[in-house]
Amino acid sequence: MDRNHNRPVLHEKSCSSLASALTAHSSSLRLLDLSGNELLDSGVELLCSALCFQNCKLEELQLNSCNLTEKSCSYLTSALTSNSSSLRLLNLTSNDLLDSGVELLCSALCHQNCKLEELQLIVCNLEEKSCSYLDSALTSHPSSLRLLDLSDNEMLDSGMEHLCSALYHQNCKLEKLKLNGCKLTEKSCSYLTSALTAHSSSLRLLDLKGNELLDSGVELLCSALCHQNCKLEELCLIGCNLTDKSCSYLASALTSHSSSLRLLDLRYNDLSESAVEQLSVLVKDTHCKLEDLE
Repeated sequence: MDRNHNRPVLHEKSCSSLASALTAHSSSLRLLDLSGNELLDSGVELLCSALCFQNCKLEELQLNSCNLTEKSCSYLTSALTSNSSSLRLLNLTSNDLLDSGVELLCSALCHQNCKLEELQLIVCNLEEKSCSYLDSALTSHPSSLRLLDLSDNEMLDSGMEHLCSALYHQNCKLEKLKLNGCKLTEKSCSYLTSALTAHSSSLRLLDLKGNELLDSGVELLCSALCHQNCKLEELCLIGCNLTDKSCSYLASALTSHSSSLRLLDLRYNDLSESAVEQLSVLVKDTHCKLEDLE
């Protein structure tokens, strides 16, 4: 139900009909994509009333660009904590949720009834405070979250410090963390390095695209890649203002016995052909686990 030239735009009234369909005894719908429609908070309120019903089997809900605010987070929180909640994926990209909205969602993530595994909050006008709320949610015992996407929000290094304190915790089961364009610097790499080398670390994918990490930041990350506790398999460093020096650090890390990295993306950095070739050779090296270099 995405907005395009061939389909009419849905409004909040459509949510009433959808809610009835979702609560029907015969309902078997697992995925609902309403992205790009003017649902507003009132529309989400109607949808969430359906999510609380035991007949509703919905597991994935896409609400990108639906003109929602923090009020929708309140309705979603009630739905996610209901006894019959079955939602596994929630995408709220490009809605003006603010930190106050994330605070509400985090209260749901801490709840034993919440089964959410993937949460996408790209371009939601969030700041570092959201990371503090997420820190508490990710370390709560029932937390089931496996993927968190905070791309294109102003998390800053101070926000990363909060987020990384959660990654140390044994209750945190996060496996995929996406932080594209979050205004991070090499300082964040220091926090991430500590988190990645923690005994309880479960992170498999780390996306840092479009952050000014510099070579010094990559050097820090590489010290984590060499560590036996680090389980990272995919690392995205697109457009991080890197030079050939980063390739040298990465080459050393990738040939270490402990490295588990399978995919490395270095596009849109100032790298020479010889530096890239130095890494390309490793893909053919039987002692190196790297399979995909971009």
